[in-house]
Amino acid sequence: MAPVVALAADRVGWEERRLIAAAPAAGFRLEWVNDEALCLGDPSLPSLAGYDALLVRSRSYTRGGLIATLAESAGLPTMNTSRAIHTCQNKAALRAVLRSAGIPAPDFRLVLSRKDFERSLQELPLPLVLKPVFGGMGRRVTLLRHADAAASVYDYVEDLGHAFEQACLVEPYLGADSVRTLVVGDSLLEAAEFTAEAGEWRTNAALGNRCRPLADDPELRKILAGVVTALGPGLYGVDLFRTTDGYVVNEVNHAPAFRALATATGADAAAAVTRRVREAVR
Repeated sequence: MAPVVALAADRVGWEERRLIAAAPAAGFRLEWVNDEALCLGDPSLPSLAGYDALLVRSRSYTRGGLIATLAESAGLPTMNTSRAIHTCQNKAALRAVLRSAGIPAPDFRLVLSRKDFERSLQELPLPLVLKPVFGGMGRRVTLLRHADAAASVYDYVEDLGHAFEQACLVEPYLGADSVRTLVVGDSLLEAAEFTAEAGEWRTNAALGNRCRPLADDPELRKILAGVVTALGPGLYGVDLFRTTDGYVVNEVNHAPAFRALATATGADAAAAVTRRVREAVR
């Protein structure tokens, strides 16, 4: 009988549909389980009973790591590991891991209060980007062009944010072009350069930015190999910027969207991912 793998997500999107369709060719069946209704805690994991592994594609920046942690504690193989997911979900923790591994990343300041924010404006030159430590898809990310408007922007963080939502990073704005990559296992599968549309400064695939395939680059592969060494083999969307000193790693996504990359490069991302998942079941 073919193994059965649970796909934990809040919904079945474009990527999930293709992963489910590609799984039989890799020798297993992939079934969606709602990450909002697992109610884990019982050591026997009744909501995941009968599954041979767990593919975590939760879009929540809290649920994925918690689900993977409890699944691993019960002996269920997970992709990605709970450690990798927790690290990717926390931008400050990710930057610390990258720095410790010698992987180039943008300069930044951790902002936990207005005093932190004011000091970051003194230490880093404008324009700057203010973004939440926990979050993704370009949401709540703000470009700070002028010092006199920055204080008003922070008013919204201070007044409307709750608890960990107030934790932010301030970092230099590195331009309207970025490089997005998909790493499967320990290998680069595809890479593309994204360019923001007119009037938009964020280069995020969720915003529909233009993209083109990127030629093979040994420097890029070396940096991505370092990311895999630091986090462990798995499934990652690694976002980078080009600077005068070379690439810097901006973010690593543990449950990456790959529709835009697959369209730009022609790579069969779903087949590569499902082959990797099948290896985890053995």
